[in-house]
Amino acid sequence: MEVLTILWASGPSTVRAVHEKLNAERGFGYTTTLKVMQIMLEKGLVKRDDSERSHLYTAAVKPEATRRSMVKTFMDRVFGGSAHDLVLAALGSGKIDAAELQKINELISEAKKTRRK
Repeated sequence: MEVLTILWASGPSTVRAVHEKLNAERGFGYTTTLKVMQIMLEKGLVKRDDSERSHLYTAAVKPEATRRSMVKTFMDRVFGGSAHDLVLAALGSGKIDAAELQKINELISEAKKTRRK
């Protein structure tokens, strides 16, 4: 996910550029970054342009679709598929400010309207 986040923010990047950003946060070795990106290429998560000497990698998946998929997997594994339990845990974390709570209420209202149709 960290590699994808870097690629989404930076656009096409070399392994070296991704590694420098990862290394600043995590201390990964270059070969670890390279291997992770090769695996991601095999899985279709990134694309590689190898027309130049320094290969450029780009994200092959969109941020929103990736986040939705990850949340669904997390909800299924940790909360037995219960959106209710997931939301309760998020609300109970104490990290939601008034503006976020207002936005959540608006999303719930919108979801109710869509369900009625």
